[in-house]
Amino acid sequence: MSEEQLKAFIEKVKADTSLQEKLKAAASPEAALDIAKAAGFSITPEDIQSMKSSTVQLSDEELEGAAGGFCGRASCSRDTIYECM
Repeated sequence: MSEEQLKAFIEKVKADTSLQEKLKAAASPEAALDIAKAAGFSITPEDIQSMKSSTVQLSDEELEGAAGGFCGRASCSRDTIYECM
């Protein structure tokens, strides 16, 4: 269910410039997860890791738009969803 939440959150971010700006300003992956929670989504770092590990890959543009340059994972790196996107 959480993976569905993550996908729904990504779609919402794509359509909501205000949410995009909030995510771009997020200082950490945890802050981005808090933004998702405030928007009504239940997402964990594990959900993001699971999605990245799956065969379905998001483009850099999709990741940037969804997380404001961050992947949302526990560590901040370009190889992870929250790596300085």
